[in-house]
Amino acid sequence: MQITRANLLKSLPFVAALSAAFASGALAGPIAERVGLTPAVQRSGHDEPSLQLVQAAPLTRLTPTSRGEAQLSFAPVVERAGPAVVNVYAQRVVRAMSRDPFFGRFSAPRVEQALGSGVVVRADGIIVTNNHVIEGAQALKVVLADRREFDAELVLADPRVDLAVLRIRESGLPTLPFADNHNTQVGDMVLAIGNPYGLERTVTSGIISALARTEVGVSDYAFFIQTDAAVNRGNSGGALVDMSGALVGINSAIFSEGGGSNGIGFAIPSEMVRRVVESAVSGGRRVVRPWLGARVQVVTQELANSLNLPRPEGVLVTDLYPRSAGERAGLREGDIILSVGGTEVRDEGGVRYQFATQRPGSRVPVLVLRNGRRLTLNANAEAPPGGAPEARELSGNHPLSGARVVTLTPATAEDARLDPFADGVFIQALDRGGVAARIGFRPGDIIDEINGQPVRDAAQLERTLAQSRSWVIGIERNGQRAEIRF
Repeated sequence: MQITRANLLKSLPFVAALSAAFASGALAGPIAERVGLTPAVQRSGHDEPSLQLVQAAPLTRLTPTSRGEAQLSFAPVVERAGPAVVNVYAQRVVRAMSRDPFFGRFSAPRVEQALGSGVVVRADGIIVTNNHVIEGAQALKVVLADRREFDAELVLADPRVDLAVLRIRESGLPTLPFADNHNTQVGDMVLAIGNPYGLERTVTSGIISALARTEVGVSDYAFFIQTDAAVNRGNSGGALVDMSGALVGINSAIFSEGGGSNGIGFAIPSEMVRRVVESAVSGGRRVVRPWLGARVQVVTQELANSLNLPRPEGVLVTDLYPRSAGERAGLREGDIILSVGGTEVRDEGGVRYQFATQRPGSRVPVLVLRNGRRLTLNANAEAPPGGAPEARELSGNHPLSGARVVTLTPATAEDARLDPFADGVFIQALDRGGVAARIGFRPGDIIDEINGQPVRDAAQLERTLAQSRSWVIGIERNGQRAEIRF
């Protein structure tokens, strides 16, 4: 058997093309940058309390009616909200290659300290920040607005939405209530409070520039609030507050070519923050996100014309997963979803986000357009089906030796950021010295066929590999498919 990486790459030209595009910078350009990754200032199990998250009162909007009103100050808002915004220090030990005139090259440990911001959301020491601020940290420290310092422990990390929940052993802390995002509007005045470049408790002002930004691309459940309040590196995890001092969102990313603020910042909405905090304080090790089970496409002007719609709106249902929440609620292919949970949706990201932020077990109203009539269907907010099938470590004389594979279900696909409608198994991890890694297989590759037979699960794949002496493997990677003969 001659199995080489070159053979695999030759059989998968799309892999080489994508790799070349990224390596050459052909896909480069302005991107959304996370805003707390660089070091700034260099400095040398008990019972869970009951959940008490505070919901802010509705905001009353007023316009200035006199010159005097136009000169009013934000100071009262800062006085209320500022004490709940903290510094978060994440200490990481990294190993770097150094050169010594006597001992030559050697690996030496070096301590890096990243600085970000955080928000106290419960008086008993629960703090929320961005996951990228604390990712990989060996030690965490929180500095309060009154300059007291505490060691912090990580309660829950949720990289898929770039949030993390920390705990410090202190009570009676000032907190920020959660704003109701359904009441948030473009044009509302907001303040960004954080610690950019290590400058503690910095406040900038602006307005909400846009809502429901799903194209930012720095998290899997993007539905960002866009603001022109200046946000820079170190603001990550800080608060975006409204004029009542309520938490509208957690500042997370900027749109920048040079790394500085260009007046386009993005915040994770407070409704998503609240769901993650609820999961953390209830003892969950991961956030359960409800899944509608519908594949949809954007309704463009051309599609609207073909459907005899007066204007483009909503998303068209093109496929439904059998026995999913959407199908059991009565959703059909060809329906146009206009809103989920009372919020208008315009693309697949909006549908995923709105359903994922619902409390598991609740009933979610889904407004659809069907044959010219508007209907409200009620779907159960429940996790994607399929559970957690056991991973299998493949070994033996075959091309996938050294791969750990998992059966694809909607649940495992969502966790692995793969297509939940796909069939087969996917590679979860690879032994670097194994055959599969050497010939070019990668984590995330989907194996959907072997020797002309569809792959149903990991056990069947393992049996077929062991029983054969030659293999034709169907592989899907990044939405493209190929068949490779070994």
